[in-house]
Amino acid sequence: MAVKMRLTRLGDNKAPFYRIVITDSRKARDGGYIEKVGHYDPRTKEVVIDEAKAKDWIKKGVQPTDTVKTLLVQKGIIENKKAK
Repeated sequence: MAVKMRLTRLGDNKAPFYRIVITDSRKARDGGYIEKVGHYDPRTKEVVIDEAKAKDWIKKGVQPTDTVKTLLVQKGIIENKKAK
């Protein structure tokens, strides 16, 4: 089972709000999830991530999507490893 840390969309039309969740990569974007790790509001640029949960899941081998990885780097939870 491939487990990912990704965004799931909530909110109204033209007013998105995202949860950062741990889910099976084969599930639909807005399908069920294993655990909620945080949330992201792109309109106000608010990012709230439970650092302990995020680090624990990353240690277990969860792969964040590119967008979630960017948010984790912004919050200082993981380091940015640029390819050379």
